[in-house]
Amino acid sequence: MPDLHWTIPVARWSSWPAAASAAPDIGFIEPIVRRRLSTLSRVALKVAHDCVAHNATRVVFASRHGELRRTTDILRAISAGEPVSPTAFSLSVLNAMTGVFGIARGDRSAASAISAGAETLGYALLEAHAQYATQPDSPLLLVYADEPADPAYGTIEDEVPGGAIAILLGSKTATGALECIVSRESSRESAPESEATASEAASPTRFATQSQAVQHCLETGLSAAWQGAGAIWHWSWHDRAA
Repeated sequence: MPDLHWTIPVARWSSWPAAASAAPDIGFIEPIVRRRLSTLSRVALKVAHDCVAHNATRVVFASRHGELRRTTDILRAISAGEPVSPTAFSLSVLNAMTGVFGIARGDRSAASAISAGAETLGYALLEAHAQYATQPDSPLLLVYADEPADPAYGTIEDEVPGGAIAILLGSKTATGALECIVSRESSRESAPESEATASEAASPTRFATQSQAVQHCLETGLSAAWQGAGAIWHWSWHDRAA
């Protein structure tokens, strides 16, 4: 696969840390629905709501595990011969959050859901770029939310720490741009030694997960990177020209 390079205009962004002790405020969701939501959906809805106004907005939702914990509880109930709640079942799908968000806003805009292992956020950024490029006059919201898998699944390679990030794409109100570059390790190995050495010297800080790298870039404006699956992902921030 060739190297990839794209840039998205960022109008607004929001995040919710995995270590937050307080529950996210999602008062815009009706109480009867709110009390049935998982922690994952709550943090996803919180950051999504922080980024959008009342206008219709397309959504790209991304999560490596999605509602796996809820699904695991359902499987345990079935194994124990206990009844399964229809509500729990309906909210166990990967894109449950997008449905709840659209209903709460009365918004019938298109919504997509992505899961791509440890590279989930990176490919969600690529999907958001592709969708936005087809309709640049229409805002698009990227929401990434995750939590560690249930301990029943054992050790997960490159496990996610949890938390959520939302990024609203829109050129008219953009505060800056997020540049994304994916470099395949094979292409780096074939580069001359002098170029490889210079590249290593200029390498940005690397993080254990893509979400940590992207959030670091958004918060500090400094470049960040993540390496895995035979590729190195780079993110850098560019302020909007005055």
